Amino acid sequence: MSKSSGGNKISTVTRREVLKLSMAGVTAMALPSVRLDSEAGAVARKGRIHQSVSRWCYRGIPLDRLSQYAFSIGLKGVDLLQPEEYEVPRQYGLVCTMGYAGGGEIASALNDPRNHSSIEQAFRRNIPRAAKAGVPNVITFSGNRRGISDEEGARNTIAGLNRVKKIAEDNGVAICMELLNSKLDHPDYMCDHTAWGVRVIEEVNSPAVKLLYDIYHMQIMEGDLITTIGKNIRSIGHFHTGGVPGRHELDHHQEVQWDAVMQAIAASGFRGYVAHEFVPSGDPLTSLRAATDLCDV
Repeated sequence: MSKSSGGNKISTVTRREVLKLSMAGVTAMALPSVRLDSEAGAVARKGRIHQSVSRWCYRGIPLDRLSQYAFSIGLKGVDLLQPEEYEVPRQYGLVCTMGYAGGGEIASALNDPRNHSSIEQAFRRNIPRAAKAGVPNVITFSGNRRGISDEEGARNTIAGLNRVKKIAEDNGVAICMELLNSKLDHPDYMCDHTAWGVRVIEEVNSPAVKLLYDIYHMQIMEGDLITTIGKNIRSIGHFHTGGVPGRHELDHHQEVQWDAVMQAIAASGFRGYVAHEFVPSGDPLTSLRAATDLCDV
């Protein structure tokens, strides 16, 4: 979870790796130093960027505690919850800003037609549940190439999204396909460039099908964040953050100028959510507060 001390090599942390960590070890790191005082109310934010926090980065902190703290520092929600968790943030004045709903796995999803039936069945079951809980977005993936050309994969992904888009439209929930890097964290992942993802979204042509633009992943693959986001904002439904390199705090140890990127997102008229998806290397709640302050432009 920390930068390597040998040479210039930087370690990165994935969702899967964090889920394998010892709960006891993470909890010991997570609990000190930050007081949760519900009577103090929430920090007032400017409201131009609607921020949330990704659950998997804080697995050692109980969800109700994380939700309470998120509310206290002016966040709007908690990202990447399972259906049985959708309702928890609402108890603390928040929403689940992005839910899992059975949209496949990172390596195996929409670009393989053999997955379309199971994804459709899961969405028919879970998207109405998301709508009932006020969840605005659910996540899906392209899947890995596995020898499939990008053209064939795009056609397959378009077909799969066309198959499920009415479920999302009818329930007022957006299906968001995530952009991930194939250079470092997810080798062979197909939706690894904005242009490929935008092509798919434009051909599906539904207000309920968008991209999840992960700033960490796209900085690694493409850079040119501000121009790319501005050009393609109509196809983007959600954002994730994460420091590059290493996927840690949004601080001076990494290369993205976050206040400028957030200013560009705000100027675009985007009204969705920006979820913090970095893995803290120090006190996690202190790091989350610092990121929230930085992105409150």
